[in-house]
Amino acid sequence: MRRPLLLLLAGALAVSACSNTTSDGNDGATDVPVTSAPMSSTSGVGFPLPTLEWTECGDNLQCATLVAPLDYTDPAGESVRLTVTRHLARKPKQRIGSLLVNPGGPGLDAKFLVEAAPAMFTEDLLNRFDIVGMDPRGTGGSTPSIDCIDEYDPYFAAEFPDTPEGKEQDIALVKKLADACYQRSGDLLAHVSTLDVARDMDLLRRVLGEDRISYFGFSYGSELGAAWVTMFPSSVRAAVFDGAVDPTASGMQESIDQARGFESALTSFLEFCSEKCSFPAGRDPGSAFDEIISLIDRGEIPTSAGRPSLNLSITYSAIANALYSEMLWPQLDGALDAAEDGDGGPMLSLYDDYYRRRQDGTYPNLIEAFIAISCADDRGPTTVEGVDAYYDEILAAAPRLAPAFRGGYACVFWPVPSAPTIELTGRGAGPILVIGTTNDPATPLAGTQKMADTMEGGVLITVAGEGHLGYRQSKCARELVDDYLVDGKVPSADVTCD
Repeated sequence: MRRPLLLLLAGALAVSACSNTTSDGNDGATDVPVTSAPMSSTSGVGFPLPTLEWTECGDNLQCATLVAPLDYTDPAGESVRLTVTRHLARKPKQRIGSLLVNPGGPGLDAKFLVEAAPAMFTEDLLNRFDIVGMDPRGTGGSTPSIDCIDEYDPYFAAEFPDTPEGKEQDIALVKKLADACYQRSGDLLAHVSTLDVARDMDLLRRVLGEDRISYFGFSYGSELGAAWVTMFPSSVRAAVFDGAVDPTASGMQESIDQARGFESALTSFLEFCSEKCSFPAGRDPGSAFDEIISLIDRGEIPTSAGRPSLNLSITYSAIANALYSEMLWPQLDGALDAAEDGDGGPMLSLYDDYYRRRQDGTYPNLIEAFIAISCADDRGPTTVEGVDAYYDEILAAAPRLAPAFRGGYACVFWPVPSAPTIELTGRGAGPILVIGTTNDPATPLAGTQKMADTMEGGVLITVAGEGHLGYRQSKCARELVDDYLVDGKVPSADVTCD
């Protein structure tokens, strides 16, 4: 998959689970009582509600495990165990309820977002809500976990194919990856769709004992949220989607839109570099960038011992990472400057950060989960030729970055079929706030506008700025969101926050 992750990066955070407390101010945490209510028709029938046993797991944090059916059409069959983390409301006497959160990906664990809640959310939200995150099935600490490979470099740092033989090698790698995923993950792959996770969310809501619950989804979390509000509209107290995806776009169209978005962000970065970067060294930044890309394409720049030489696969992943946030632009500048001087280490660092490589050389299962969930939701073209047919559109949308979006054959060879889909409407869920940033590379504003238009109660908040996500960028957006989540105040019309 060459499509960039729709994730909430640490850089986005730097721009900056549920108590059974009642409204009378009792701040004691107790287990949810055992009940045996039938599931709704979209979540299976006759599945008794599990309980959550909370344990302390950090400063003001509690953790638990939610047991859910692997297959909601067979609730008596196998189960999955979903990690749930909550940051307790700081002012229990003023507690409104739970705020479910999802950081995106698809494939990111929610635990890290809950742990970072004090950096991500305002005092108003931290005081009034338990911030609750569930690692989606197959991801993070949830078990079983999607697992395919141990070493990423042979797959994601492989040379870009520029000959027929290179393309065949690329396809062989994709087939090998798909086979490895099925060998290690088996039947789990058929039950990790966004709709499956939406059912898990509603199960969690019921276990938390809340008739209606609030939700804040970032990036891909907007797609998950749109599925949840469409499937369970009567369960929605409030919902916010930041950096929302286009709910009407196919996976291939999303790739084209993202290519255009990242190209626009790269253009902004190069404009920034006309005055503030080192790598152009007095040259036109666009020309200097193109020269460095040509240099890297020769494959002669070392990175670090035991790692691949700098190539286009590493470079484009590193660039995508940096374009998520203006805060990373100086790091990209330094990486380009170093590459021109024959040092690929800084670019490799951005690449490793993109894939969340740990210091011991291991990886979380983020990328495997990303591929599995993406293919479960939208397999797209079923042939290599079908995927290749979109390249002219990608090239037109992103002349410089098009190679980063070429290929993406994983779903062609995926071992399980895509899951059924539904039309995302939000019908009956009430007002939904949708936030878009004017030059968001990962979720371009045009797609976010479509999310707001598609949701029956959608209200768009446009944040003028660069990078992915708008809530932390804009005081105006934060105030609008907080007023909505805390007091139910809805803007009477779409709003632009400068």
